[in-house]
Amino acid sequence: MKTIFRAAAAGLLLLLLCFSAAAEYLIPGGSTIGLSLQTDGVTVVELSGSLPKRAGLKQGDVITEINGKAVFDTAQVGAAVQASHGAPLTIGILRGGEEKTVTLSPLQTADGWRLGVYVRDSVSGIGTVTYYDPDSGAFGALGHGVNDGEATLLPIRGGSALPSEITAVSKGAAGAPGALQGALCGRGACGTILKNTPQGVFGQLAPCDGTAVETAKSWEIHPGAATIRANVRGRRVEEFAVEIRAVYPEDGGERNLLLKVTDPTLLSLTGGIVQGMSGSPILQDGKLVGAVTHVLIDDPTEGYGIFIDNMLKAA
Repeated sequence: MKTIFRAAAAGLLLLLLCFSAAAEYLIPGGSTIGLSLQTDGVTVVELSGSLPKRAGLKQGDVITEINGKAVFDTAQVGAAVQASHGAPLTIGILRGGEEKTVTLSPLQTADGWRLGVYVRDSVSGIGTVTYYDPDSGAFGALGHGVNDGEATLLPIRGGSALPSEITAVSKGAAGAPGALQGALCGRGACGTILKNTPQGVFGQLAPCDGTAVETAKSWEIHPGAATIRANVRGRRVEEFAVEIRAVYPEDGGERNLLLKVTDPTLLSLTGGIVQGMSGSPILQDGKLVGAVTHVLIDDPTEGYGIFIDNMLKAA
């Protein structure tokens, strides 16, 4: 009886090991997309005068409710302020993941009642697609989160992915990070954004062409030659040579790899890693290993990358 039980347990263990070792195949990205994110609440982008500051509001705070009623856009905030006729408003905010409450009385101006803050309910920009899953239609991009205020992750309630193309490049230099300048192309969204996490933004994308490759486990990645796929001119995705100079497996965030751009073409076009290239997939030994996430301010030829495993866990 014990022998039968041990054999069954061994068989189950073997099955679990085989399942956990199963390879995942994804299409590496490299194309830029426009990102339009609707915030989960209304973000304070600027304070006007001293009253909001004295009340306890800070730039980057997310207003989630006024007088106990949830607000999702700037129109709702404006309506609540006008309806107050100057009476104090109890404002619920989210700051660094913590809920707080402040009280602020609107001031009357020539244009009506004003709260003394500038707010927005959406953010937009460009980033690079890291991968596309041909089986599920899921995608991941950026390799890091979209933040607002002082490195605070922006809470979102959804968003759209929009087709884009690169129209110009500001080359990076020591002390002055460069940037890709993009424009939207096409008339509609090509996907939806569902999550904003410290390891990237994730959602669903329209079908993408390309050959799926195996994803690498963190222990398979090593210092040495690699490539990145990036879109730095027009809509063309190109592959450029880089070197993985160090691997930091103990970092569970988005700085797992130290990269050095070695490709002379990319260096001549961008000076190295620039803003907008975040999410560019990194390949080594024929496998998708991660994504570019950061540039070093003092040396734009170097930057950091995240393990693909960490992105997939977040997704």
